[in-house]
Amino acid sequence: MSYIEQLIEILSKEQVSTNPTMLEQHSHDEGYHASSLPDVVVFPKTKDEVSKVVAFANEQKVPVVPFGLGTSLEGHVIPYNGGISLDLSLMNQILDVRNSDFLVKVQPGVTRSQLNKELKKYGLFFSVDPGADATLGGMAATNASGTTSVKYGIMRDQVRDLEVVLASGEIIHTGGMSAKSSSGYHLNGLMVGSEGTLGVITELTLRVYGIPESIMAARATFPDVQAAVDAVTTILTSGVPIARIELVDDRSIHQVNTYNELQYEEKPTLFLEFHGNEAGLAQDVEFTKEIVTDLGCSDIQFESDTKAQTQLWEVRHNLAYSFIHGFPGKKMMVTDVSLPLTELAGAILDARKAMDAVQLDGALLGHVGDGNYHALLMIDMNNVNEVQKAKEVNEHIVSYALQRGGTCTGEHGVGIGKSAYQQREHGPAYEVMKAIKLALDPNGILNPGKIFVD
Repeated sequence: MSYIEQLIEILSKEQVSTNPTMLEQHSHDEGYHASSLPDVVVFPKTKDEVSKVVAFANEQKVPVVPFGLGTSLEGHVIPYNGGISLDLSLMNQILDVRNSDFLVKVQPGVTRSQLNKELKKYGLFFSVDPGADATLGGMAATNASGTTSVKYGIMRDQVRDLEVVLASGEIIHTGGMSAKSSSGYHLNGLMVGSEGTLGVITELTLRVYGIPESIMAARATFPDVQAAVDAVTTILTSGVPIARIELVDDRSIHQVNTYNELQYEEKPTLFLEFHGNEAGLAQDVEFTKEIVTDLGCSDIQFESDTKAQTQLWEVRHNLAYSFIHGFPGKKMMVTDVSLPLTELAGAILDARKAMDAVQLDGALLGHVGDGNYHALLMIDMNNVNEVQKAKEVNEHIVSYALQRGGTCTGEHGVGIGKSAYQQREHGPAYEVMKAIKLALDPNGILNPGKIFVD
């Protein structure tokens, strides 16, 4: 009896699929990395089913690759060793909203928008916004962040507890519901960002926030990238409680204008958002206006209307899609580094020089409030020369960041795309990570080939 037939006996025929279309859907993510088919796709409904599947795979030494919605960009969910693609989309229940504790308990297949729709009834929201409507399990696995991280923090900051199935099939909890603890190792921090290489997340307890009384959005235009980044630094050091602060370069604005039929001034632009009460917000807005004007801002537009704010942020979130639609037949490579704020402007300018030197079109943008920026490169995957140029630009951008105390990935995660840089970034700590992996997954069945190149 094949191991797939045994899986059907463990679960049911309806939960185990070898349909070619289903296999293809689980062979890739939204990045540019080569696809690879799993042997089978399995759809567990409970933590106990996950435990049974993983324990069986461990006995048989069959790879297991957790799968959410496939919105990742660094090849995390691609099963390069075949095996089981463990699709957690049926585990999509919001289990408990503890509104007075500002906590929520969810299954891993719950999406960000699904959770926020439910939380709105309680006057609450979940803060991490990576742009894509990803699953919360996937967001924890990759330690996602996004536009609001400058105020509320990244995914790791929101996790109070995880229920995790280890390679042996054992189920553990990594934390609790208290706001702080000095007890034992920080297993939440270990599991968040581990990309399914140490265990499969089957439940999350997350921190949530009260919806602000007032929200104000703004768009500010600058003569150059240096002036825009200087404005970011000054706003942050001035104590303005900014909720989002995003930079897009002039090339980005040109593409935005073309795709959305807008007429924004084509210069480096900051998208900002303020959260607070009405009186405090008015002061913050005026103070920010003074700061950006002193730093050469040529125009700043504020939006207090909810519809107008939504449209403004849709422009930012849809930037990648404006390039995808503008370059039919090409794939997008998205770089992802983070640096100290003092190094950010130099990094962005250097990245533009590197892109121009090899004549690759694309944009520069980022969550500059926490030093994270991206280069979007449009490449023809059938053009070997173009693919090589893109890899060289990515290598250059990463090397620049690492030489200045930065990281090779600010939010997308390692997967296979950034695995080559792990030893360079972490030094001897890389061997410590490998030792942890070996201790928790001695047979190497959990998402093999990710994070570690050896």
